[in-house]
Amino acid sequence: MSARNKPTVIRNPVDFQQQFLSTNGQANCELGGVGKTTNFFAAVPLEKLKLLHKEKAFDTTRRNFYTLVLVTKGKIRETIGYKNYEFGANTLYFIPENQLHTIGHWSNDVKGYHCIFDADYFLLCLRNQVKLNHYPFFQTDREPFMKISETEAGSILALFEKMHFEYCNRKNHNDDLLVRMYLNILLIEIERLYQHKQQTDSTGIPRPQQMVSAFRKLVAKHYLQKRQVSDYASLLYVTPHYLNDTVKELTGKPASELIYDALIAEAKSHLIQTENTITQIATELNYSDQSYFCRFFKKHTGLSPQEFRKKHFH
Repeated sequence: MSARNKPTVIRNPVDFQQQFLSTNGQANCELGGVGKTTNFFAAVPLEKLKLLHKEKAFDTTRRNFYTLVLVTKGKIRETIGYKNYEFGANTLYFIPENQLHTIGHWSNDVKGYHCIFDADYFLLCLRNQVKLNHYPFFQTDREPFMKISETEAGSILALFEKMHFEYCNRKNHNDDLLVRMYLNILLIEIERLYQHKQQTDSTGIPRPQQMVSAFRKLVAKHYLQKRQVSDYASLLYVTPHYLNDTVKELTGKPASELIYDALIAEAKSHLIQTENTITQIATELNYSDQSYFCRFFKKHTGLSPQEFRKKHFH
């Protein structure tokens, strides 16, 4: 891919607004606290986003967060990964973190909900009981959408609306926690529908994409014990160089960074949701040297473990 055609990286709601929306300086709670660059959430009706769309063709992007979209009316054309899709009424579709994505066209009568959130926002709710990349609809070897009945769409829409209402009316930490709880409920409900409706056949999925999905699953299972790309290359029967190049091509990150991301997510979960000491957390993550763990954490987050914990509790 040439430098000219390199996808734009969308990291947060600020980038999202600048890339896709023309808000004329309007401040709106629906846009997810557009001043935030981490630990963010936004749930916005599709019809409102459509009105704010810039009047130009959209370039390919790579989003550093997760996206859920419910279409209740109208049509949407988008490219997710390597496939083109057209989504109609009563459709849910999903864009996993770091997936290549291009907005094609939204019809003028489009209605539904668009929700974005980052991994930190999700982690702040529960003790990381379900890894985001364990949800089948966020796995790159599964179809990134599903058709649902009108009744099912109504139930899912009600959850989106409740999240949106609670987010825009939150006044304290407990109110924000309630939004996160609704997000978890929504993901669980969608997973139930998806598992019921989708088949696990990966026919037609290119082998590199299957391999990256398998790598993600192995990382989610073994990241506390296996921290070298070579460990996973052996499990996948490929060379470390091939694995790293393929992962980087499809996700925008080297394979080692995805392993580190899993470790950092686990560390953040312990720091936020337990009262364990830094030494205890380092031990839980199989670091024999606390100072090494602290250097590792700061290198990848910009904060020491103590600073991160203080910031979020403050």
